[in-house]
Amino acid sequence: MVGKRFPASDLVPYVIAQLLGGIVGASVLYVIASGREGFSLSAGFASNGFAAHSPGGYSMVACLVAEVVLTFMFLMIILGATDKRAPAGFAPIAIGLGLTLIHLIGIPVTNTSVNPARSTGPAIFVGGWALQQLWLFWVAPLVGAALAGIVYPAIAGEAEPQQKPLTASAAGD
Repeated sequence: MVGKRFPASDLVPYVIAQLLGGIVGASVLYVIASGREGFSLSAGFASNGFAAHSPGGYSMVACLVAEVVLTFMFLMIILGATDKRAPAGFAPIAIGLGLTLIHLIGIPVTNTSVNPARSTGPAIFVGGWALQQLWLFWVAPLVGAALAGIVYPAIAGEAEPQQKPLTASAAGD
């Protein structure tokens, strides 16, 4: 929305759809994971966390900065790869490779969020600390995404409007 790729009127339905997807996805994973003897939510169920709940023990500030920067970079990749001026058909490759790199960097720090819905699903199952720390995994991705929505057009400029093809009547005028 900040990058002017879809109207503000679509924001609430988009957020609701994302949240439902995150919860359904976590539910499916819970059903699968809980089918193994010895499964326990006490290990965190890949919930995002900082300080004692960060996989690498990173501080809240370090996790906040990591999530803002990683989300910013992810959205810059998305905005660039889906720009009308970008070569057609390559967006999935750029986005997929970018997200892979972001996860390789971010999993040891926070378990990687870059999407509040991804963070919300597992946190609902874990409860306690995961819900208490969930605010960071909403704030940081929203800030990172909004910054990318501002920075990308400032750097790349607005895409040129596509020219309408000549029609038979326009060609003869």
